Amino acid sequence: MDGYDQSRSLFLKKLGLTLGVGTFLPSSYKIAFGIQEKAADFALTPQQSAFMKQCEQWIDEFIPVIRRQKEDPEDYENNKKIVLLSEQAKTWQKELVGYMKDENFAKHYMIVTERMTFEI
Repeated sequence: MDGYDQSRSLFLKKLGLTLGVGTFLPSSYKIAFGIQEKAADFALTPQQSAFMKQCEQWIDEFIPVIRRQKEDPEDYENNKKIVLLSEQAKTWQKELVGYMKDENFAKHYMIVTERMTFEI
């Protein structure tokens, strides 16, 4: 593998990590390819742990709203909740981008957010 191929391979690996490409694989494929990992496998700093707790609470609020939106896209109150939760997520977007530079955090985040990805 030449330098270009190595750089390209590393770029694609990181791209998949930051975009959550792996989260779209069904669990059966993950097990078959040996990538069934748990969030607890990736140690976080205390600040990262606090941030993830905030993210998980947000996910817990967002999943029912996603489900409701699928059932009734015209539900005005539910659509307002989607907007409010989306605006809330924007407030910590910069912090998330910073944390995603840490490979352990990025893997942990992708595993935790997988359940939301399946709902979307």
